[in-house]
Amino acid sequence: MTDYTKLFDMSGRTALVVGAGSGIGQAAAQGLAAFGAKAFCADLNLAGAEETAAAIREQGGEAKAHQLDMTNEAAVNALFQAIGPVDVLVTTPSVNVRKPMLELTGDEFDKMINLNLKGTFLLMQAAGRGMAEQGRGSIIAFSSIRSQVVEPGQSVYAATKAGTVQLIRTMAAELGPKGVRANAIAPGVIETPLTLPIKSHPAWYQAYADRNVFKRWGQPSELVGAVLLLASDAGSYITGSLLFVDGGWMAIDGRFEPPL
Repeated sequence: MTDYTKLFDMSGRTALVVGAGSGIGQAAAQGLAAFGAKAFCADLNLAGAEETAAAIREQGGEAKAHQLDMTNEAAVNALFQAIGPVDVLVTTPSVNVRKPMLELTGDEFDKMINLNLKGTFLLMQAAGRGMAEQGRGSIIAFSSIRSQVVEPGQSVYAATKAGTVQLIRTMAAELGPKGVRANAIAPGVIETPLTLPIKSHPAWYQAYADRNVFKRWGQPSELVGAVLLLASDAGSYITGSLLFVDGGWMAIDGRFEPPL
């Protein structure tokens, strides 16, 4: 008989969280550690990663910090050589350049593709190799509602987030027979460093809040439940999926409330 009280137990498992220095990545690392996982906290900002790891240790968890440029293939491979195969990979970092398509430069295009898509691919590839060898693992990549719906100024960012979903689906298909699961999470509007510039535009900020069911922005901590579901045995039959954590953004029209 299944012990349902242990479905979310991560004791004895290792998790690499890339982007752990702030925002959703920080919350994910702390959440996984709270349920028993040993957390490797990686970020380009080493100070941020160290702060997250220290906070986990203060709560009695086990964590180590690593600096990582996820766009550098050699650096990604070196990190996995140092820490060994992991049971869970969570990758969150992205960059956005909000401009009309006709105004985007080639360098701006490359900047978004290099981090959001290539960097995510490199992490998935390196983690997937070790997981396939050990016969188990869960890969969780952060996509976005922009993988499905767009607005002016979101072209390349949206394309990278749609691409992330297809990478995840392909990895789910290829590594499923080896015991590896791969899923994507699509947040709605979450208060993170990436979305911080919007807060300086009150009308824009409020419009995004009004667009979802709860009429507010989400917090990084509200993504932790989805990460735990997909990382743990609670999600043992979930793979190749895109899980929306968006306050109902994708479920409703949101432009007008009819007088019912």
